[in-house]
Amino acid sequence: MVDFDVELRQLVTDLTDTMLDAPGAGLAAPQIGVGLRVFTWYVDGEVGHLINPVLDLSAETQDGPEGCLSLPELTYDCLRALSLVASGFNMYGDPVRIEGSELLARAIQHETDHLDGVLFIDRLDDAARKAAMKEIRESEWFGLEQPAVKISPHATGGFGR
Repeated sequence: MVDFDVELRQLVTDLTDTMLDAPGAGLAAPQIGVGLRVFTWYVDGEVGHLINPVLDLSAETQDGPEGCLSLPELTYDCLRALSLVASGFNMYGDPVRIEGSELLARAIQHETDHLDGVLFIDRLDDAARKAAMKEIRESEWFGLEQPAVKISPHATGGFGR
């Protein structure tokens, strides 16, 4: 369970500011070293956030370009559900339900994956994943020191999916 307190609201603000400054279409707490099930998104001019998401994915799929702030300048086509219904909470603890398709559905699936320790390259077919890994190994940032992971003061027992 998450404490819907001032620290959580500050985390959402920090995630949003960092995402917009990057700029990116989403950012999850684990990407900045916080082990909470929280993410933000910015799609089609809409900024939002979701805490402890549970996704209901459509059977219909989309295949399209995807990148990640954690893997700079890396973009590959990734198969995702075309639409979804995402349930969770906002930073005040109010229940939230988001229905989205195409880019919003892609962003929410991508950020929820981060909460589960999954990167978009984990979802690529073998050939694309091999090419992505080669590109990562050849990047300027490969092998640079990673930031220290901070331990969250919040309980992190939430589950996605």
